[in-house]
Amino acid sequence: MFGIIVGTHGEFANGILESAQMILGEDLVKSGVRAVILKRGEGPENVIEKYNAAIKDLGSPERVLFLNDLRGGTPYNAASTLAVGDEHYGIVAGVNFPMLIAMIQEQMTDDGSETIKELMEKAVEAGKEGVIPTSYEDLNAPAEDEDDL
Repeated sequence: MFGIIVGTHGEFANGILESAQMILGEDLVKSGVRAVILKRGEGPENVIEKYNAAIKDLGSPERVLFLNDLRGGTPYNAASTLAVGDEHYGIVAGVNFPMLIAMIQEQMTDDGSETIKELMEKAVEAGKEGVIPTSYEDLNAPAEDEDDL
């Protein structure tokens, strides 16, 4: 199983993991996902230490997927410091709830055959598919009649 580390500014990582636990169950989420947060006054060294502790706590999986909130931010840069030295580590910036849910579900069926790059591509696709605009017009459009199809 690959490990997932959600790294964010502030408590966002803890909140999104708590939400995932509501949907998927606490045991499932806790088994393969860790939250790492950057607190006010901390720097990259602190986050790298937290990432290393999270990786160890996950059982040092061969593949680690970092889901970060913002490209170029401290959590992302700290993940980059680790990923530059390990071809089995990957980073996706712009984490959202659909992305996290999809990747936790991916863990459930993971047989180790997918590369970190393939996992990253799946994360990005799930994140994109989860962003759906809905306007007033969309909500008030007449229902399509199945006979017209």
